[in-house]
Amino acid sequence: MMMMMQHLGWATKARIAIAAGALILIGGVASGVGLPQLVSQKDRVFNPGEITINRGESVQVVNDDGDLWHDAYIESAMLTFHSGGQKPGSSTAIAFPMPGKFDVLCAIHPKMKLIVNVQ
Repeated sequence: MMMMMQHLGWATKARIAIAAGALILIGGVASGVGLPQLVSQKDRVFNPGEITINRGESVQVVNDDGDLWHDAYIESAMLTFHSGGQKPGSSTAIAFPMPGKFDVLCAIHPKMKLIVNVQ
């Protein structure tokens, strides 16, 4: 196989690499392992304010505020999480290993709320 690849042009090799990457990505999504769902924290609001993910997936909470710190947390009987202080430009991942409905709040800005529905 390697000798066959040596005779291929760079464009053909690039197409093969892209196709292989797509198959890996599709395989990951099909097996239930997806990329983290991105959620922005800007202007004292989670955006989007509600999301649905599959059990085992994670949410990447990004502080998109230029000068505000955030502090995402979850306190429920099934899951506890606390990001600690999130400076502007930073992000943190929250894993959701079990199904349920979870409220992600900000300890600094009490009106901020993200609802995560985990299937």
